[in-house]
Amino acid sequence: MSVLSVPPVQRPSAGQRAEEILSVFDSAFGELLAADPAAFRVKFRKMAASAFAFYRGTACLFYRDLAAEGAGVAAPGTPGPTGGPYLDERTSRVWIHGDLHAENFGTYMDSQGRLIFNVNDFDEAYVGPFTWDLKRFAASVALIGYAKALSDDQISGLVRTYADAYRERIHTLASGTPGEEVPPFSLDTAEGPLLGALRTARSLTRFSLLDSMTEIRDFERRFAPGGGSIELDAATRYKVLAAFDGYLETLPESSLTRPDSYRVKDVVGRRGVGIGSAGLPSYNILLEGNSDALENDVVIYLKQAQTPAVSRHVTDRAIREYWQHEGHRTVISQRALQAHADPWLGWTELDGAGQLVAEVSPYAVDLDWSDIDDLDEITAVVADLGRATATMHAAADDESGHSELVPFSTERAIDAAIAADEDGFAQLLVDFAHHYGARARHDHQTFVDLFRNGRIPGL
Repeated sequence: MSVLSVPPVQRPSAGQRAEEILSVFDSAFGELLAADPAAFRVKFRKMAASAFAFYRGTACLFYRDLAAEGAGVAAPGTPGPTGGPYLDERTSRVWIHGDLHAENFGTYMDSQGRLIFNVNDFDEAYVGPFTWDLKRFAASVALIGYAKALSDDQISGLVRTYADAYRERIHTLASGTPGEEVPPFSLDTAEGPLLGALRTARSLTRFSLLDSMTEIRDFERRFAPGGGSIELDAATRYKVLAAFDGYLETLPESSLTRPDSYRVKDVVGRRGVGIGSAGLPSYNILLEGNSDALENDVVIYLKQAQTPAVSRHVTDRAIREYWQHEGHRTVISQRALQAHADPWLGWTELDGAGQLVAEVSPYAVDLDWSDIDDLDEITAVVADLGRATATMHAAADDESGHSELVPFSTERAIDAAIAADEDGFAQLLVDFAHHYGARARHDHQTFVDLFRNGRIPGL
């Protein structure tokens, strides 16, 4: 075992771990759960379906466990390593995704009109140690591998493949010309399931999305009743439209070339019930779009942004005080991490809470692992996701326009840190994947027992 391997941690008793889980849930979900217990019953039933679904919904527990094992963030000026292997004052201050697991990848249409396959869902993005993203992904590979009945050796091989692909791409980026863009995964460059997702996205149309959500009345498009939409009273509608006006001020100049694009046609309320958005109020807004043609109308969503789980374990004041609110944090993070992000992406405030605003995209297709069963195919996909992770980490640095937080080349900092112990890097992730994958499977069973026996307060 490498000297950098995750040390064996004494597992708490079943009763102690159950209390730990309940305590973390109360801190992370308590307020929202009290406001909307029904949404959390749906969320928790989805989490009960599998260990992986539970893992997806419990980033709060994951980061609590990392913190308990001594991982941390270097404060500015702190000499030497801090918070674990490969972390120093620079590599502990990298823009990270925050919830990087194997299902948080998919397609999107970028601001240049290209269909891209990359990391998606930036609700948990923050500034912290780059290894946190890698560990969260590695454990998700262990859970997927276990669910597909892969052996421990095969799972180890997959994690090594991810680590090696990440390492190779980081080194390539660090050695290249500053500002030079590595080609993204697109219709021209992607292969296998990634290309399949892109081709599926290409077959989708804006008209089909609009047809599923809206109808034409009196020669104008409006939201159709039902389908989860909630009609707003006059006071709420006024507040949402005022928040929309604030959103317009956060858009880049390049997004405002046709002011008529932002003419509001209709507004409805929605309530998030997904694993990540339970209890969060949200709204859909129908806009004119890029032309007067009804098939070019655009739907954007406005939803309350959440406090990222990782932020509870980052003590650097400069990071914590950088954001106006969580909506601002989410958007700035996504713009930093995602080259050529959604041109409709912005933020605003509603009832004193930060809001994220983005397009309800007709071209969003998530990576579907259900039919990826051949080991060689799984290996190829995991390698591509390692490259995508490295490209994401390298995008947000001193050249991204947000140098106040990350005033250095992240790829060069990470490259130098890994170079100090090449052999230990993959082993660190392999050991963590097995260790935390096993813990997540045990925790899932504990959670199911708590839930089905009525032991989660408020439900």
